[in-house]
Amino acid sequence: MTNLLKNIFRFILFILVQVYVLNKVPSVHQFVKPYIYFLFILWLPFNINRGGLMLLAFLFGITLDYFGTPGLHTIPCVFIAYLRPFLLNLLIPQETTQLSFAEPSVKSMGWGSYATYVIILTFLHIALLVFIEWLEFGDFLFFIGKVTATTALSLILIFIAEMLFPRKGKYRTNAAV
Repeated sequence: MTNLLKNIFRFILFILVQVYVLNKVPSVHQFVKPYIYFLFILWLPFNINRGGLMLLAFLFGITLDYFGTPGLHTIPCVFIAYLRPFLLNLLIPQETTQLSFAEPSVKSMGWGSYATYVIILTFLHIALLVFIEWLEFGDFLFFIGKVTATTALSLILIFIAEMLFPRKGKYRTNAAV
């Protein structure tokens, strides 16, 4: 399957899973709602430029917002798409992994770097999402509790998905560069 077809399939799959499965799960004590849709952005290839990445994140977020509240998911998606290249440059050596592997994964980055990458972007995504949803500082402990609990549940689901559906560490060739 080509990279384009694979990413189109992921785009549709993550939207459908979030909208028709995870959004139907009743919230646990008004705190926890599972989110894994933004994994689409985290799994995009290394070689996509920042403008294209942000455009894809915008389209992905606005598509998800079509099924719910407008703008709620678009802003955090574009935010993590903007931060993603900076974080990848900090976590992996530029001249080795990014040039030899096609996309971020446990195989291409190692468990430590990949877990750090996923945890940081998951926390930032959910913190911004909850902040936009909440949009007031009336009860700061409620905000912190919701961000922490939602991040924890989302990370559990993300790492379960990573273990159940491991992605092959495809090597890039000179022709693909």
